[in-house]
Amino acid sequence: MIEILLTPKQVGTLIQVTTASLANSRCTGVGVQIPYCKIGKLVRYKESAVQEYIEANTYGENKAK
Repeated sequence: MIEILLTPKQVGTLIQVTTASLANSRCTGVGVQIPYCKIGKLVRYKESAVQEYIEANTYGENKAK
């Protein structure tokens, strides 16, 4: 199944962080840890990985799992 890939700018907008923060997290392993894909020089994030990150970092809600 082919999945929608998001740019760092799109992900930054969704989770309200800068693209620099995402880049720093990728390099240092500290901060926003969302799995990413490298396509040549391009960095892309799977839409499902971003959704999983949001769900894993959501607190104060009753999660039905």
